[in-house]
Amino acid sequence: MKHTRWYSALLSLILLLGMWACSPKAACDDEACGTLVVVTTAEADVLLPPATRSDIGVGLTDLIFTKLADLGPELNTVGDEGFTPLLANDWVFEDSLTIAFKIHPDAEWHDGAPVTATDVTFTFEVYRDSAINSSARQRLGRIASVTARDERTAIFRFTEVYAEQFFDAVYHMRILPRHILESVPMDQLATHAFGREPVGAGPYRFVRWDTGELVELEADSAFFLGRPGVKRLIWRFTADPNAAITHLVAGEADVMGSLGGPTNVDRVTATEHLRAVPYPVPVYMFVGFNLRDPKNAGRPHPLFADREVRRAVSMAVDRAALVRAVLGEYGNVPVGPATRPLWIWDDGIEQLPFDTAAARRELASLGWQDSDQNGVLDRQGRAFTFELLVPVSSGLRRQAAVIVKEQLARVGIDMKIHELEFNTFFARSSSGQFDAHFGAWGQDPSPASIADTWTTAAVGNLNFGSYSNREVDGLIREAMRAPNPAQAKARWHEALSTLNADPPAIWLLEPVAVAGVHQRFEDVSIRTDQWAADLWTWRVARGRMIERDLLARQ
Repeated sequence: MKHTRWYSALLSLILLLGMWACSPKAACDDEACGTLVVVTTAEADVLLPPATRSDIGVGLTDLIFTKLADLGPELNTVGDEGFTPLLANDWVFEDSLTIAFKIHPDAEWHDGAPVTATDVTFTFEVYRDSAINSSARQRLGRIASVTARDERTAIFRFTEVYAEQFFDAVYHMRILPRHILESVPMDQLATHAFGREPVGAGPYRFVRWDTGELVELEADSAFFLGRPGVKRLIWRFTADPNAAITHLVAGEADVMGSLGGPTNVDRVTATEHLRAVPYPVPVYMFVGFNLRDPKNAGRPHPLFADREVRRAVSMAVDRAALVRAVLGEYGNVPVGPATRPLWIWDDGIEQLPFDTAAARRELASLGWQDSDQNGVLDRQGRAFTFELLVPVSSGLRRQAAVIVKEQLARVGIDMKIHELEFNTFFARSSSGQFDAHFGAWGQDPSPASIADTWTTAAVGNLNFGSYSNREVDGLIREAMRAPNPAQAKARWHEALSTLNADPPAIWLLEPVAVAGVHQRFEDVSIRTDQWAADLWTWRVARGRMIERDLLARQ
């Protein structure tokens, strides 16, 4: 696997800073543990973990709920080496298809009820239910059953032996309170009031959600893994990215998880009370094609159902120039839907080239000509024009969309940009009401996350564009079932090369994230998969509390 020097150095730096910290830090020893304000450009969708799709929602639910165990600093997903106990304080492989987990005896829900093995069995049922249609549902398909042997022992049985059994058992599910939710019908659970007022067993308790404004959490002083270092967390929603940065610089917020571009990084770096913290993220941004007609899903899309059209549009975009313009040194061109933190990443994976001449030739061979000399291609009376949905909350995607529009115009393609509030953008994207959408997916540390978005089985879930390629499906299945990492990597590379040759999307940006953090916080740990997951281990530096109180009054 090849890495640039700067990336290797950056990864080492983040690990040294304590990424993936798992043991509780020494907490404040009095009630004045402080308040940490996170500013974000989008609002959470729902705070029920199996139904949560937004990055903001996942960040919040990771603090309210918790898993049985989690990955360690080596990001290993094979076997159970390096995993850190959470709700489960012990486990054993009873045979090649069975894992027994012991629930921590001190683990309690925020209402005081104990966490039991039946909570784990109930959680599995919810995540696997088609009415909930969790984004993790497909990843749990090889778990045959989860049962309770006794109050503290949950038994996972698998349908087959494979390398990531333990990872699949613990990583995807945040455990839910059975005693609160078992009476709610599954088809009503996703819209139940619990999603707005959750009760978890994580380091923070839910306090309130003021729609369009903020979510407030309060530290659970009785958290079984140790008292959190900051007493109060506030997620403040600010749709305008420039306003969000202004709040951070003005001291009205303490943290912004991703600053969104070199200009903002420079602005934060120049602010005395802030520091910029770069960290690698498994996130890629793309223009995703809809292969179905948004007006009638039963029909193919008039443009993008054609493989050769998708290839031509992809080759017309200069992705390297786009990355330089939008991200500068804080980004890379993706090799496909596989980011650098994945162990299968390699810059030798085959991709379509940037070649405007080839793009023009391909379009001409399909009958697309500028017959009326207005600068836009047409065929049989139809202009080559389409609409791209872009979330207004993402400054990066808005900036990149303008550049893509300019590049496509050079080959006679008219792309119209339609900016939408994030939840509306997501609703339209997930329901297939688009020609193309400017998406961004975060991946978990397993390459199996690729199957969640770009396989036939994911159509109707996270595969918004209804892409289906049986050859790709088969190669991914083989990769996921390979007996060793070397064979798995070879199959993954073949799958990605095949996918890139039949592009469901233009793979545009792989950012290196940079967080803006107030100097008054120490033990700052940034996780690769979800930056805020270890926020409960941060704490206010001694002697800095008065400064924050003064800022709060300004």
